[in-house]
Amino acid sequence: MYRIASACLVALALLASPLASAKLPAAPSLAARAWLLYDVGSGQVLTAQGADERIEPASLTKLMTAYVTFQALKAKTISMQQSVAVSDNARKKSLDGSRMFIQAGMPVTVEELVQGMIVVSGNDACVALAELISGSEEAFVTRMNTEAKRLGLTNTHFKNATGLTEDGHYMSPRDLALLSTAIARDFPEYFHFYSQKSYTYNKITQPNRNRLLFTDPTVDGMKTGHTEAAGYCLVSTAKRGSRRLVSVVTGTTGDAVRATESQKLLNFGFLAWDTVKLYSANAPVQELEVWQGKTRKLGVGFQQDLVLSIPQGDAARVKAELESRQPLKAPIQKGQAMGTLKLTIDGESIGNYPVVALDNVERAGIFSRWWDALRLWIKNL
Repeated sequence: MYRIASACLVALALLASPLASAKLPAAPSLAARAWLLYDVGSGQVLTAQGADERIEPASLTKLMTAYVTFQALKAKTISMQQSVAVSDNARKKSLDGSRMFIQAGMPVTVEELVQGMIVVSGNDACVALAELISGSEEAFVTRMNTEAKRLGLTNTHFKNATGLTEDGHYMSPRDLALLSTAIARDFPEYFHFYSQKSYTYNKITQPNRNRLLFTDPTVDGMKTGHTEAAGYCLVSTAKRGSRRLVSVVTGTTGDAVRATESQKLLNFGFLAWDTVKLYSANAPVQELEVWQGKTRKLGVGFQQDLVLSIPQGDAARVKAELESRQPLKAPIQKGQAMGTLKLTIDGESIGNYPVVALDNVERAGIFSRWWDALRLWIKNL
């Protein structure tokens, strides 16, 4: 292996998950069962307890109900202005828990149901949307589970579209963070509903139960949940500058507690951590010498931006060392693994990141190959 040390990467850096041996900021202790703080920009978990614990999600389930609904809207199998005839089944299934007070036989639009589902957490809205999209709640739940697998939610299984307590219905804090991020990423055109502070339907006005929408102007979503078994839960997301964090807090003892503990997590993430782009996609980290190729130099780097989270103030102390296999001989394919970029802070590892060839390198003609073979033989004497 051949090592190339770079200068200190000022204003770059962060820590990969897990953070190898780097010292981490002291995270707050929360009055909750399980929690997780996720940095969307870097894709890193900044702190967590019980990240993969299977918990009852209560109305946090409606994040997936919304995801599948947004899919149907994007596919144009339903439309926002479409009128929906509410079934008596949807009305009856909503009698336990939150509701938007739709009436059987009274038409309601999809857009009204979407607001009823997101803003006031209406179980009746969820069942009505499920029946519209899939014909029945049971068929809709099958689709919810299919999407959970596709999104890589490994500790998630749904038994209903509302989040009412049922054996075998569970999610994990990590899965909730990934799902929330997927909604913002895949359906930005509908994300604004999560910041709506109240909704009026059938002359009944109900507030959004996410208290942080009223106390922190950087919070723009997402969802509350509560059942006796689940306790009070909150997934919240905030954007300050270019940074977006997602906080998941579950199993607290009250509405105010879930808001307070979520605010602690968000403040910790924004104040104790930075999110920095180390390298741009397809920008060379280093140029390496190539033998027996039509070109002598090859840029190596990342095919996607390398963005990491790092304790605040540590970026100026990050150093990088590229370790590559030598000698590099043509042919080389674009995207082929070329080595590892090792990042440290004050000598402590914060992560190792594979680098790839940014271009193709074709083999040179036979004379050039012979000449390089001779040079390599002499070099290795």
